[in-house]
This record gives sequence, structure tokens and C-alpha cells, in this order.
Amino acid sequence: MPYAAITYRIKPGNEDRIAEIFAGFQRVDTPDFAGKTGETAGRLLGTGVFIKDDVLVRVIHYEGDFSAVARHMAAQKGVHVLEEKLAPFLAEERDTRSAQGFAEYFRNATMRSVAQLTVDTHPSVAPAS
Repeated sequence: MPYAAITYRIKPGNEDRIAEIFAGFQRVDTPDFAGKTGETAGRLLGTGVFIKDDVLVRVIHYEGDFSAVARHMAAQKGVHVLEEKLAPFLAEERDTRSAQGFAEYFRNATMRSVAQLTVDTHPSVAPAS
């Protein structure tokens, strides 16, 4: 199952306040998400949020079509509430109020994956037969 990471540049010194915002995050209405035409496109398996100095990283564990994740998240009320609360602490302003604006930010903030290692790809694990 792949992982993706989304970055946020934040104003340093606000780590505790940002942690409080994420502590109250309203989770998505369903972990399952659809593609552009409504077909099943995948599932969110989990997320983790990490913060240090001026960088916040949200790690997304998912299966399926990653481009559909942004559309799914853009439609979630809790995501927009979170974005609004985070706005004063972001180093760079951005407009995520619309689904298009959110999807654009999501796409631009996605980090390049350079390695994804799991137990399934470990050389000591024999493939299932």
C-alpha cells in the first residue's frame, strides 16, 4: 500500500497550537473514495501528521488512485474547517476554499517519493505461493 506526503510551511513557534488544531480534526465521512465517474477508486488506510520548526508533513497511507484522494478530501467539511483554522499559522497564504483550489494545493504540496519499503518488499520474505 503506497504512502504520500503533503507539506505545509508554517510560522515557527506555533507547533503546540497546530497540534491542538489537528487533535480536533473531524475525520472523513468514509475512507472509501471514488474516481471522476463515480467508480470505486481506492481507500484511505491512515494518516499521520508530523511537525518540526517551520515544516508540517501529513503522511497519507492509501490504496488506489492517489489523484482521487485530493477530490475526496476537498469534499470533506472537516478538511475545510481544519484549513481555515490553520490559515493564520501558514507561512504562505493559499486558497483551499474551493475544490479546485484545494486540489491544486494538494498537487503542488505533494512531496516526491524516493523510497517506499514494506515488509512485502523485504528480500528475506518469501513470496506467497
